[in-house]
Amino acid sequence: MLRRVVELIAALFVLIGLYLAVAGASAAGVKALLLGLVVLVAVRFERWRTRPLPPPSGPHWQPTGERFEDPGSGKTVEVHYNPETGERRYRGDGEG
Repeated sequence: MLRRVVELIAALFVLIGLYLAVAGASAAGVKALLLGLVVLVAVRFERWRTRPLPPPSGPHWQPTGERFEDPGSGKTVEVHYNPETGERRYRGDGEG
């Protein structure tokens, strides 16, 4: 919900910036346009960046024996390790 509100306000800044640039107030228009574009890109990038990784699967992933309770979800999580890349991923109980 908050993300949608921020996107709408940023889009409004872009529109106001375009209007001001066309109407002759180019300095204010460019500032509003750039602010709106930066916020829109930042919100979109943040959404892409925080996508969860797929659970570990395949022959390269090995369980490490480490288990802990995830404070965010309260679920027990098992750690898996890929010795080829050194990457670690976490699989919750009940995930394939």
